[in-house]
Amino acid sequence: MARIAGIDLPKNKRGVIGLTYIYGIGRSRAAKILSDAGITPDKKVSDWNDDEQNAIRNLINNAFKVEGALRSETQLNIKRLTDINCLRGMRHRNGLPVRGQRTKTNARTRKGKRKTIANKKMAVK
Repeated sequence: MARIAGIDLPKNKRGVIGLTYIYGIGRSRAAKILSDAGITPDKKVSDWNDDEQNAIRNLINNAFKVEGALRSETQLNIKRLTDINCLRGMRHRNGLPVRGQRTKTNARTRKGKRKTIANKKMAVK
């Protein structure tokens, strides 16, 4: 089993897909890492030998910010936005979409489950 950046990669997947289990590495970055390490993208994670694993591990540690460091940097960026009270920070704080999406409909992922508000009953005359 390959363990890179504190993540156990699934051994039955192709190398390009397996590397995407690391936070901060997507498909294109995974393909670039494998090409720089000299490994074919179709080779499964279980077929990597120790030298290939070390080459990938060194490339990731030296070139990219991944996992915990990247998560903390993202959280610090969001905290900075909320501290300076800019619009993006206020929308983060209120749990609304940040990038200009509509909220009259279609914002359920950010806003959460609907909160139904009952109407007032009409007074009988």
